[in-house]
Parts: sequence; C-alpha cells; structure tokens
Amino acid sequence: MGLFDRFKPKNQAVTVSSYKMVTDEGGGFYAWNGNLYFSDIVRSAIRPKARAIGKAVAKHIRKSDLKGKMETKVNPDVYMKFLLEEPNPYMTGQQMQEKLATQLELNHNAFAYINRDKNGYATEIYPITSMYCEAVKNGNGELFLRFTMRNGKTFTFRYTDIIHLRKDYNENEIFGDSPAEVLAPLMEIVNTTDQGIVKAIKNSNIIKWLLKFNQTIRPEDLKKATKQFVDDYLNIESDTVGAAAHDSKFDAKQVEPKDYVPNEHQMDKTVQRIYSFFNTNDDIVQSSYDENKWISYYEAVIEPDIIQLSNEFTRKLFSRRERGHGNIIVFESSNLSFASMTTKLNLVNFVDRGILSPNEVRAVLNMAPVEGGDEMIRRLDTRPTTE
Repeated sequence: MGLFDRFKPKNQAVTVSSYKMVTDEGGGFYAWNGNLYFSDIVRSAIRPKARAIGKAVAKHIRKSDLKGKMETKVNPDVYMKFLLEEPNPYMTGQQMQEKLATQLELNHNAFAYINRDKNGYATEIYPITSMYCEAVKNGNGELFLRFTMRNGKTFTFRYTDIIHLRKDYNENEIFGDSPAEVLAPLMEIVNTTDQGIVKAIKNSNIIKWLLKFNQTIRPEDLKKATKQFVDDYLNIESDTVGAAAHDSKFDAKQVEPKDYVPNEHQMDKTVQRIYSFFNTNDDIVQSSYDENKWISYYEAVIEPDIIQLSNEFTRKLFSRRERGHGNIIVFESSNLSFASMTTKLNLVNFVDRGILSPNEVRAVLNMAPVEGGDEMIRRLDTRPTTE
C-alpha cells in the first residue's frame, strides 16, 4: 500500500493548469533524460543547501500582549512541538526539510500534505514526490492539487492542506518555473563529455599505434604483421624495446590519447555554469569555504528558503484567527555555524548585554546546554534608558 492510499480523493474538479515534475526514475548510470538527481554534478550542487536547511530547527512561537507588555512563548502547544519534530511516522523534521529542499532544487516546486483531525488540527505532514501535478478547481472555485504518483495512482488534496514551496516563481500563477528547459542543454554537454572521456580512455588503452600498409595483403597476414610489430617493439621484454625499424611495407603512426580527450577548459566551464544555476561554487561543494564565503552563501541561497518555509508553515498550520493571536512557525538557523573560533568567542560579549543567552552561545560552540543557561543575563551597569 502506498503512503497516500489511506487518504481519499476530494470532490469533482476542473483542470486549471498543470506542471510536469522532473522525476528520478531510471538506473544508477546517469544519462540525460530528465533524471537530474543521477548526475553527480547536480547532486553535489544540491547537497550543501539541503543539509543546511535540514539543520534549521522548527519552533512554534506565540507572541501575546498582556496588559501592554509583550510576552513570547516558545513551543507553547505540545502537539505542535511534536509535529515539527516528528511530522510523520517515517521521518524526523530534519529529514523532511532535507527532502523538501531537494525537491525544490530539482523541480522548483516542493509539496507536503497536511493530514488533519476532525477538529482541523494538523496531526501529520507527508512530503509528496509525484511525477505530475495539476491545479484544479471544483464548482465552488476552491483550489485543489491533483498528484500523479509513480505507481500511476492519483490523489487530490485541497490547496489549503498543501505546503507548497516555489522557486523561480514567474510565469505560472501557481507553480514555479521548471528548470528542465534551462538545464537540458548543459546536461547534454556533460553527458556527451563524459561519453567522450570513456571512449578516450578505452582508445588510449587499446590503440597506441596505427599501422598503414602500402599494399593489399590478406587479413591473416595483416594480423600476423601487426602481432609481429607488437612483439618486437611494444613488448617490454623485447630486445629492441625503445627502438624500432621497419621496411617500406607499412607506415607506423603513434596515436596520442590527447587526440580523443575533450577540451578540459570547456568541461570546467560547463560545470561552473551548472554550479551558477544552483547558486553554488567549488568551495561550497567541496567544503573548503571560509567564514565569509559561507555567510555569503547562507544569506543569498539558504536564508530566503528558510523564510519561505516559515511563512508557508505558518499560514497552512494556523488559521487566520490563530495567526492574529501571534502564532507563527520559525525555522531557526545560524549562519555562524562555520564561523571562525575568534568570531564565536566574541559572541560571549553579547551574553552580559542580554542579546544572547549562555545556551545560545554554547550551541554555536557545539556544546550541550546547561541548566539555567536559557535565562538572559545583563550587566549591572546596563539598564533601560527610562530608569
């Protein structure tokens, strides 16, 4: 039984628009046919972002006004805390966030279904990996999404029950623009280059000399003369190895492997174009970045999607009334995780000013929290300006 088989389709609907997903079907050997995830270049470009988004900690924040004084509570409702930590029986919150981030990069669209109880409260969240998705409306104008799974089954869910992340949101009113048309020419180049390298290696291992005979001879004599040439001049145990001489019966030409190897500069340019499409570079992919490079990558690539996650989870998990009472979902992530030790130690100066708690600084230093470390501390000589 499939993951969504227990969810029944909704009412009759009318098609509005559709979106073809970039699927991951096929064998382990990558050849361009739409299977982006089987490319080592694409996977290496996506992985750092997916890992970073997976490390973001989802929290339920409630800000309320109590007699003119703002009060902030973290994870006030137990059911929501557990939902964010374990969205469904098959994965943790981190794993679901990584899956959504990967789908967002591959398809520029990522979906997750919210299963609710009879009172409308969210109980489970399931990422949806479908082959095809189309937007439909019923007779009342309510928007639905119809998903076609890999096994051919279709499921239709209300759009209000779908967490929908988008990238390159431009032409379509509902879906982000597909990356397939942009990446197809680049992946064709990569595939052709890879095939050329394989052929070059095979040719360099098999054909090292080309013998051109100046007269017509029988096939068996051709093989015999070639074998004699190999035995006399290419065998390391031959007495004449290192020197060769032959009569006018044939011309010998050495085949250089470089004649078959594709242009290395062109290969690097293509890879860099793919990296640029995914807003990454060699330092990020190979984890050789420094503090400034990571912060730039975080702010340009990771932070926008974390904000989108927060906004989408908030508006789909809470009603307008609940949001009006200050309920939001925040994905907390630090771009100081890869900061230098000097920068991390300087955070201690923020503790006695009430900006960071001791446990928040310990988290940046990869240290476990301590009891009482969540209480804000302030030096006695720093007081509000009204006092």
